[in-house]
Amino acid sequence: MSMVPFFIRFCATDTCRMYIFSFADAGAPGVLKLQASRSPRLFFHNSTMSFPRPSLEEKKEPAAAGVNVEEYDAEFGGYEERRRLERKLLWKLDCRLSIMLVIYILNYVDRNNAAAARLRGFSSDLHLKGEEFDTLLSILYVGYILMQIPSPSVYLPFCMIIWGTISILTGITKNFIGALLTRFFLGFVEAAFFPGALFLLSKWYTREELGLRISILYIGNLASGAFGTLIASGILDGMQGKLGQDAWRWLFFIEGSLTIAVAIAAIFILPDFPTTTRWLTPEERSLAIRRMAEDGGINVGDQEDAETLSASGSTPNANQQRKSKFFLRHGHGFWLAVSDWKVWWLTLALTAEVTALSFNAFFPTLSATLGFGTTVTLVLCAPPWIVASVVTFFNSRHSDRKGERFYHVVVPLFVGIIGFIIAISTMNIAARYVSLFLMSLSYCGYIVCFAWISNSIPRPPSKRAVALALTNCISQLGNVAGSYVWPTNWGPSYRNSYAICISLQGLTIVMCWLFRRHLKALNEELERAEQERNENRKGFRYLL
Repeated sequence: MSMVPFFIRFCATDTCRMYIFSFADAGAPGVLKLQASRSPRLFFHNSTMSFPRPSLEEKKEPAAAGVNVEEYDAEFGGYEERRRLERKLLWKLDCRLSIMLVIYILNYVDRNNAAAARLRGFSSDLHLKGEEFDTLLSILYVGYILMQIPSPSVYLPFCMIIWGTISILTGITKNFIGALLTRFFLGFVEAAFFPGALFLLSKWYTREELGLRISILYIGNLASGAFGTLIASGILDGMQGKLGQDAWRWLFFIEGSLTIAVAIAAIFILPDFPTTTRWLTPEERSLAIRRMAEDGGINVGDQEDAETLSASGSTPNANQQRKSKFFLRHGHGFWLAVSDWKVWWLTLALTAEVTALSFNAFFPTLSATLGFGTTVTLVLCAPPWIVASVVTFFNSRHSDRKGERFYHVVVPLFVGIIGFIIAISTMNIAARYVSLFLMSLSYCGYIVCFAWISNSIPRPPSKRAVALALTNCISQLGNVAGSYVWPTNWGPSYRNSYAICISLQGLTIVMCWLFRRHLKALNEELERAEQERNENRKGFRYLL
């Protein structure tokens, strides 16, 4: 059993607390009004349904509020029994979904292994010249962008098998064109994973729980920098000439095969949606659906329609009606997302930050400027990413506990800028190695950005899914541009490259600050509206 679920279970305390959100006009009759509650209770007032709940800082038990929660939770045997069942459900989900952390590590290992292979003859054997290596890195993100749509969980393992196979095929390429094609299709297939993973997590975890799980998932990205380089150092050092193949070719063979093996296991482990997952008990399924309904993060019809589109025994007319309803809902979600300026603002901020983070793809090259051999260079790449993984977890966890996003985003970005400045200022080995640690901490803020997007564009679920995919998709243009930010003729100091990173990371900080001011103004409007209606309970607020 993986240790990841145990770690999640230990840290994800007080799992019954829910956070509910809606874009609904709180004053409109018959509209879902959402407020706060540690244990959600259902009320009907003037044909308006609401889920009252205390504010983030309120810590009273449900009974203290004078509300009969036992009747509301009677389906699960009462409040305490519901809490016990909820802990059991979360534990089961964490155990199964922890495999996505492994998948994400392998996703980035397969994506970034070209940088390690470059140190052992990849460029010379393929006769690469000029900016052809940079093009091989950037072309992956072209395919990645084209396929950035949320994918149901059933597709994820099959996409993983395909990208593992393509990674293996990279090892048999003989020239630039062959490598270019394999890298393009690798990105094409890998694109299904991240938005699909975010979408799947949002269908199981409440808003408070989601930030932690996203951060743990994204730690796979950071951990890949550590594990990928350690694996590469062993393969490149020990496999040269085996069976007549170069060591860099073995790197693609072995890592691609490992990806396929994990994908086969994932087929039997990953869940689908609460309404369609078969290994849940009836009580667990009912609780999973209830949790998401209370949290405002699920529209059961979204899942049921998707499931019943292919149900047997349905008449053609019934199927056509379901299809029309399904595509109408999701088409409306797409339009809501693309017409919301906040989506584009966050997309631009993320694109600037992704470009600034392009040093990740060249990390072995930057480590090589310290002057050590290939094996030592690759080993030295691991500690910065290990530290970044640990700090990212605690930064994201603290962000969730405090219900705050902005400072948990920009402080790590400021730390990264300090790292860039150190790298520009000196060629001292110790100082430049410390700068690599500081640069990698930029990812701590970048990861919290995704939770902030989900919190800031919460409903309807179809809009949130498109917004997550759209921001992640378009921001990958930063990786395309970032592949050309580190030309070899700017080395070994790469001062121009670091200057570009400082500028773009600074732009991201300014945009996040302006976005926070806008959300704060919206929260003040919501508060004034509640005061005018003489409401005692605090309703929905954007996280700042």
